[in-house]
Amino acid sequence: MRRDPKYLIFKDLFGGLLITLKTFFRKPVTVQYPKERVTIFPSFRGRHALVRDPETGEAKCVACLKCVQVCPSRCIEVKFEVNPETGARKMLEYKLEALRCIYCGYCEEVCPVGAIVLTEWFEYSSRDRAGLIFDKEKLLKNWDEFIAKYPDKLYTNKFWNLKGIPEILKPAPKREGIWVKVKE
Repeated sequence: MRRDPKYLIFKDLFGGLLITLKTFFRKPVTVQYPKERVTIFPSFRGRHALVRDPETGEAKCVACLKCVQVCPSRCIEVKFEVNPETGARKMLEYKLEALRCIYCGYCEEVCPVGAIVLTEWFEYSSRDRAGLIFDKEKLLKNWDEFIAKYPDKLYTNKFWNLKGIPEILKPAPKREGIWVKVKE
């Protein structure tokens, strides 16, 4: 075996050129966006939205604060009031900082009523930070925009009802499965 430095440099040089030559003739993996569109997979998590109850027109959120507790990036803030007679909570403000979010989807998995969803909408941006801090009204507007282009009559999110969890451990709305009526 030769230990001549010239031989090693020569071998490494041709090895690198061979790799370059192989890569040169491969099909490119880059998508020429926006001329070409990428395919959205069913497990994609994009822009946040608060689901609007089709009967009342309000957000389905019951202010249980589970999304706030489970969020690893602490990007969700919920303010609520408690009805002194019934003890029920009513959400007043919902604030979500999309720039801090890591799009893990824990918020939509833990929500007992399916009030928060990470839609399949990925084309959104802003020129300033304030444009990516979503309040309650903006999140409801995101839902309206998403559902307007949704093709089916009923919407359900695969993360609202995870497989493998025994039915007895699920909250009542998730036992029947959460479906939102989109169109008549």
